[in-house]
Parts: sequence; C-alpha cells; structure tokens
Amino acid sequence: MSEVISFEDFSKVDIRIGTIIEVNDFPKAKKPAYQLAIDFGSIGIKKSSAQITSLYSKKDLLNRQITAVVNFRPKQIANFISECLVLGVQNNDGNIVLLKSSSHSNNGTQIN
Repeated sequence: MSEVISFEDFSKVDIRIGTIIEVNDFPKAKKPAYQLAIDFGSIGIKKSSAQITSLYSKKDLLNRQITAVVNFRPKQIANFISECLVLGVQNNDGNIVLLKSSSHSNNGTQIN
C-alpha cells in the first residue's frame, strides 16, 4: 500500500472524463506507446502518451471515453509533451486496461 494521505491531498487530484479524438504511433518512446489527443470539453484538448499498444489498436481507441488526471504538470517524453495521465489498471499479463465510466458522460465531467 502507498503512503496514507489526507482527504485534502486527494481532493487536489482532478480526474475527468474525456474522449480520445486522435491517436498516433509514438516511435520515439522507449516503450511502445501512442500519442493521444483527448477532448475534455470545457477545459479543452489535452495530449497524453499512453503505453497501451498491447491491448488497444488505434481504431479501438478513437472516440473512446477514458478517465484521466488533468492537473499534473506537463511532462516531456522524448519529443512529446504529455499534459495528462490516462488511468488504467495492470492486468495479470502486465498490460494496462483503461478505466472508463460505465455509461456515457459529458467530456470534462469531474470524478468526485
């Protein structure tokens, strides 16, 4: 288990629903990854690098809703700036399975 945090610490994390609107290969990444553009509604479009090539094709990802942390500082990954962290869970094979809402939600909806 990770370090115990307060509710105040957790409330600083901004997790939102977004829709992937663009998916590109990311050949310069150290591990296989895609470059994603994600529409978060009123907060705009953010980009992310995601190591999810094992379970998802570009076609599978396009127009798919995902959950992401949107208030991390941008991070440079090779020649790409990642602006949010797409959330997933590691399965038994070590692959990342994306977290998503059980029903369609408006882009930018905050998870609380």
